[in-house]
Amino acid sequence: MSDLSTHYLGLKLKNPLVPSSTPLSHRLDAMLHLEDVGAAAIVMHSLFEEDVRNDERMIDRFLINPDSFGEAAGHLPYARDYQSRLDAYLEQIQTLKSRLAIPVIASLNGSSLSGWVELGKEMQAAGADALELNAWYMPGDPKVSGEALEDHYISLLQELKSVVTIPVTMKLSPFFSSLPHFVQAVEKAGAAGVSLFNRFFQPDIDLASLTVVDRVTLSSSADVLLTMRWIAILRGRTRLTLAATGGVHCAEDALKMLLAGADVVHLASALLQRGPQALADILRGMRLWLEANEYESVRQLQGAMSQQNLPDPSDFSRAAYLHAIDAFTPPAGVRY
Repeated sequence: MSDLSTHYLGLKLKNPLVPSSTPLSHRLDAMLHLEDVGAAAIVMHSLFEEDVRNDERMIDRFLINPDSFGEAAGHLPYARDYQSRLDAYLEQIQTLKSRLAIPVIASLNGSSLSGWVELGKEMQAAGADALELNAWYMPGDPKVSGEALEDHYISLLQELKSVVTIPVTMKLSPFFSSLPHFVQAVEKAGAAGVSLFNRFFQPDIDLASLTVVDRVTLSSSADVLLTMRWIAILRGRTRLTLAATGGVHCAEDALKMLLAGADVVHLASALLQRGPQALADILRGMRLWLEANEYESVRQLQGAMSQQNLPDPSDFSRAAYLHAIDAFTPPAGVRY
């Protein structure tokens, strides 16, 4: 039987399949089920700095310094009895650590130095095995340069690494002008890995009401291509753990990511659509393929199709784009 073990953020995992940050981690039963079907680690849902700050303002406004008089404040709970989202998150880390045998990775979406540092320290103290940072900020101000934004991310990472000892990985968007350069800076700043790529919920316009609406659009297998290309380009150019996320719905998707050079494969949409059985099916399909193709281990597979191991590295560069355009033919029966 093929050895499916791999390494992620300095942690040895029994296989490369890691459920990514989704609302599923709110439920202990869902996490236990995922562990039972083979999940090698768990990435928790993200804690947003804005939610923590809003809770703090609410506690101060209504519980510590209420702007009300006498009996009018009697309906309010005592501050010590109120559980904030941070309290609930830290409690969830402790619960998962006590019930799961696999690593638990906390997830933090923050934007300020104090936010990442303070919250990161508390997550480590609660028992998280590692910390995933969601590095995303919508640069709507034309005065903010890409360089300034990248410097801000690096400052946040450096400040956090000065106070925590657990491994830290950054979940990046695909919208960096030079992704390999930024990944190199992330490595120098002390990160243990990067996760490619963050998937955002994009606003839509409702034509009937002429309002902006939020729509949850899950991924499809077609989404693996962007991540696969960048994983293949980065493999061998950084010592960071490379986690592939976005679009993995079947064993074939996962195997492609590993061949490109991923150390682990994150699952989200597939689990939301089909439940834990999706992970079990992917894991079984991977085992069958590895054995059928006489691979003794996942490590033997990883990076075999990365840029550094291809006879023609341009297959993952601009040359491949030009070739694809030249080779395209319209579907049969379509007239122009």
